[in-house]
Amino acid sequence: MAMWKVTGSAATDCDGITRRSFVQNGVLGVGGLGLADVLRLRSEAASSVDASTDTSVILFWLSGGPGHMETYDPKPDAVDQYRGPFGAISTSVPGIQFSEMLPEQAKLAHHMNVLRSVNHGSGDHTKGNHWMLTGFEGPAFNASDNKVQRRPAMGSVTSILRGAGQPGIPPYVGAPNLRGGTDNLFHYAAYLGGGANPFIVNSDPNTSEYKVRDLSLPTEMPFSRLDDRRSLLRTLDGFLARNERNMLDMNEHQQRAFNMLTSKQLREAFDINAESASVRDSYGRHTFGQSALLARRLVERGSTFVTVNCVPWDHHGTSNRYATEKGANLLIPPLDRAIAGLIRDLLDRGLFEKTLIVAMGEFGRTPKMNSSAGRDHWGRVFSVMMAGGNMSRGLTVGASNARGEYPIDRALDPQDVSATVYHHLGINAKAITFPSNDGRPMHLVEKGEPVRELVGNA
Repeated sequence: MAMWKVTGSAATDCDGITRRSFVQNGVLGVGGLGLADVLRLRSEAASSVDASTDTSVILFWLSGGPGHMETYDPKPDAVDQYRGPFGAISTSVPGIQFSEMLPEQAKLAHHMNVLRSVNHGSGDHTKGNHWMLTGFEGPAFNASDNKVQRRPAMGSVTSILRGAGQPGIPPYVGAPNLRGGTDNLFHYAAYLGGGANPFIVNSDPNTSEYKVRDLSLPTEMPFSRLDDRRSLLRTLDGFLARNERNMLDMNEHQQRAFNMLTSKQLREAFDINAESASVRDSYGRHTFGQSALLARRLVERGSTFVTVNCVPWDHHGTSNRYATEKGANLLIPPLDRAIAGLIRDLLDRGLFEKTLIVAMGEFGRTPKMNSSAGRDHWGRVFSVMMAGGNMSRGLTVGASNARGEYPIDRALDPQDVSATVYHHLGINAKAITFPSNDGRPMHLVEKGEPVRELVGNA
């Protein structure tokens, strides 16, 4: 069994392998799973992956940690220090309230589910980011290896096990980027290798300068010239492959890169200007909204996992951070509009049951406001929203106590969240392992279970 070294953020920065073009960023990444490894692992996992499933995930990643009282678990009867600056409003589900900052999602609560009792106990951004993106505890902020990713992100696993629904489409995408936030480091493939890293858009679809690099040929390189270069590479690779195993893998990566570079479907997927003004307006003309619309265009055309990176949510009110009220007023309305616009659009297009929407950060915020009108880190209980998928709808699962301090019903682990995501994707996560750098079998999920209230006993 081959050995691999960690790539992605562990080796460089939070953009991925490097800040070079997409040909190197997750498409031509060598030094991880080669084609033979991927095919072998897919074959071994075949009985635990539903190959017929046509599902996808859009993750709204809220790096920094949104306050659960300001979003999906308001405490209107608590005293001011705990309730915070906002009230609660009724939703379309009798008995369920959201924060008054979520009026659009409140209208759609009958299509949504909220896990109100997720917890891992840590207020460490670094640990929490890793925990929620991979299902496993990460390194501590002050540890010497605090940027080393220990397990692959859910998107990278999906890229390996499910791939894309259409050729020439990247299976795993990050939009508009995967930077910003706090310790926003762990969206990558770890020991799965660079080929499972996300394709990162690195351009804001809400701006007039929006352009996805390297999806068209430069004017000085016509297609015939590119094809000539491709033939030359093929000849050289055939020569080198007799001595270098990695060259065999590179052939496949080059084919994938060539397919993407010449894919009309991919260029169309990223062409957000093809959408009508009314559709664009429905998502909101801001980065969150237009990135969510781009995510819909991508999953509609074959991407399997898209992360919409929505930052920053670390609202202490100190150390150059927003106070809770200011941060909420800046970030929650565009997030509310983006998620609501996406839900309505997926419903209209018949894609809602195929697409699971997840909104979460690495933890919640302290139930008690601090002296600077902010909330600090809190991993003892927080909320995760899930909408879509072939699941029950209109539910809250679990509960926190009256002041939002800890779970009092149905405590849920981060691995329950990741197991639910994998279940939607047709992946029996407990039955699948990948070899780590030292060859040890590493489970995708060890103790978590898909949330039964959402998926039944399946």
